[in-house]
Amino acid sequence: MTQDPRLSPLNSPGRVREQIAEYVAQHGRPEPAADSPARADDGLDLVVRGAQVLTPAGVGAFEVGVRDGRIVAVEPLGAGLVGDTVRELADDEVLLPGLVDAHVHVNEPGRTQWEGFATATRAAAAGGVTTILDMPLNSIPSTVNAQALEFKQLVAAPQAFVDVGFWGGAVPGNRTDLRELHEAGVFGFKCFLLHSGVDEFPPLDADELEDYLTGLAEVGGMMIVHAEDNLSIDRAPQAGGAAYSRFLASRPRGAENLAIATVIERARWTGAKVHILHLSSSDALPMIRSAKADGIDLSVETCPHYLTLAAEGIPDGATAYKCCPPIREGHNSDALWEGLLDGTIDYIASDHSPSTLDLKELESGDFGAAWGGIASVQLTLPVIWTAARERGIDLARVAHWMAAAPAQRVGLSDKGSIEVGRDGDLAVFAPEESFTVKVAELHHRNPLSPYDGKQLFGRVRSTYLRGTEVDFETPAGRLLRRA
Repeated sequence: MTQDPRLSPLNSPGRVREQIAEYVAQHGRPEPAADSPARADDGLDLVVRGAQVLTPAGVGAFEVGVRDGRIVAVEPLGAGLVGDTVRELADDEVLLPGLVDAHVHVNEPGRTQWEGFATATRAAAAGGVTTILDMPLNSIPSTVNAQALEFKQLVAAPQAFVDVGFWGGAVPGNRTDLRELHEAGVFGFKCFLLHSGVDEFPPLDADELEDYLTGLAEVGGMMIVHAEDNLSIDRAPQAGGAAYSRFLASRPRGAENLAIATVIERARWTGAKVHILHLSSSDALPMIRSAKADGIDLSVETCPHYLTLAAEGIPDGATAYKCCPPIREGHNSDALWEGLLDGTIDYIASDHSPSTLDLKELESGDFGAAWGGIASVQLTLPVIWTAARERGIDLARVAHWMAAAPAQRVGLSDKGSIEVGRDGDLAVFAPEESFTVKVAELHHRNPLSPYDGKQLFGRVRSTYLRGTEVDFETPAGRLLRRA
């Protein structure tokens, strides 16, 4: 097959095959993670028991038993389950299902100095996240063909401390690659409707989007979209300098609203499954509600920074806060919370998108030049819980938005809930323990966070992956495929 000339040379299958060969020559090819040997008896590997265990029925007093990586028993407290390892919850601890973060930029291979699988998955585990889905861009090559997916899986396999799945990418020229990526198990395909920030991952225009959606509808694939309108951004005031207000004006709500409308209508015409990434504009909520009422197969996520930070509180020059779409005003955040509560927004994802410190332009404070991205996979749960408890929202609702709902939407039927048959992915959480964020103590690669110095509630004390406590020394995560 002749390569489409619009595809970046960095993503060419031939070049990626050469990179795979070089990697294997240096590191070898890791063996697939083996299943734990089945027990010869009916004993349990892990039992967790306590007065506060979050199941689909709510918080109650239960004992949870895990065998061979799966939850095999959820019994009333006092049932006397016996296991090789027993964890008695303290009075201030709640057992949550392991969280599912469906929007993480790991950036390896190619930009490993920004972030890598070892550091990103350690950070995830420290935050109670037991499953991440890795985005297809910012790594080199981008995950836009089967060879690039193979390379990324090869690099990820020996390093992952939590389970990792992968999104594919949809860029001009790779429409014929989508089916092969879909069959290889990616969970869907990400596209941009404007420049992505990296040249090797160019955007689709509206007609290309429709064409790709037509193809995905044929195989049941999902398109996940960075929805900001290219022309609207081009016509907006240009970002530059230290004034946050100027940066905010450069990414207007109207650009986001128009792009979301485009996605909705093209999904309506094609019957494809679509997902709106990192919703920041509350103005879009009415049309999203309307589209869902019309039966369009549409889901939406938002992120902790849009729910807990406000433009009014961002100092000029504080480029740690820069992300795209931008953090908007406080009243916009209030409306996003209402969208979560009424089900218009389906779930919360971190959009963990780190870079090296120099790319954040910390010395100049220039929002126009700084990389846009916030590293928060380790902090998403306490950030959201701190804000939720102030709003009178219970922990069960928060866990639904961060575990069950994303797992259900992306097709991870083994994840997101404490019930028999699911993976033994668990997080021991102390919701009333407060702490001050110290960026040097976070696990992601580059020490920068807009939450540095903030007091939060809720500490993850232990994380279990398929019944084994994460020790942050021995990677035991597995690579996941779409079912």
